[in-house]
Amino acid sequence: MIPRPTLRLGAVNYLNTKPLIHGLAELAPWAKLMLDLPSRLADGLAAGRLDVALIPSIEFFQDPAYAIVSDACIACRGPVMSVKLFSRVPVERIGTLALDEGSRTSAALVRILLKERFELEPRFEALPIGAGINDTRADAVLLIGDRAMRSAGGPFAEVWDLGDEWCRWAKLPFVFAMWVARPGVEFDQLDAALSAARDSGLAHLDEIARAEAAPLGLSRPECVAYLRDNLHFRLGPRELCGLDLFYRLARALDLAPAGVELGCLDC
Repeated sequence: MIPRPTLRLGAVNYLNTKPLIHGLAELAPWAKLMLDLPSRLADGLAAGRLDVALIPSIEFFQDPAYAIVSDACIACRGPVMSVKLFSRVPVERIGTLALDEGSRTSAALVRILLKERFELEPRFEALPIGAGINDTRADAVLLIGDRAMRSAGGPFAEVWDLGDEWCRWAKLPFVFAMWVARPGVEFDQLDAALSAARDSGLAHLDEIARAEAAPLGLSRPECVAYLRDNLHFRLGPRELCGLDLFYRLARALDLAPAGVELGCLDC
């Protein structure tokens, strides 16, 4: 028998990813999982160093030949807690905005919301990974991950939870990341393994929280509540509609190329 080729998978080593990769080594022993930053995963998929990766939605838009390979995803249907805009001035007066370099999708999302709701196009600056709000004098700062979940000090004129702001405005869920394959990759049986890993993760949230809470400076109940109440891990019809709207708005701001077809039903 010809040995099955190893499938190279990539995912981020973040708390919100843990339910999607729980037990994946046993469920897909023919796959090798590598953990890295979101931008590096996207670059690795584009360069062919990865076959399938859990990449941010804005990166999925960059190649119309990419294929979504699973109904497992990272999404929200309300407050997400881990993606926030901290503004020192009323939002409609933001002139400068520092964008966390850790997430291109969240950067695109805040740009879209400011443009659509206030006709705002602030001057952007990069906030390096590891830098904090006090390291910039910008009017507003986008933070993601555990830094956004912890208190950022203040005072602030306004704090936006971007998941909540999108869901209230768009009346649709927001999809942050999904499993994507590059062109030419055979991913037979992978979809079932990824769905099974997600289901296993959701059944073991307390175990995941116990392992992850302390290094993040969070309590176990905080981690469980975040994973259980703030995140949604199934890519259903409404999630696809939200993804389609995000794509069309990103396209209008030249943040994504033409040609992406999501097959979204009218929601």
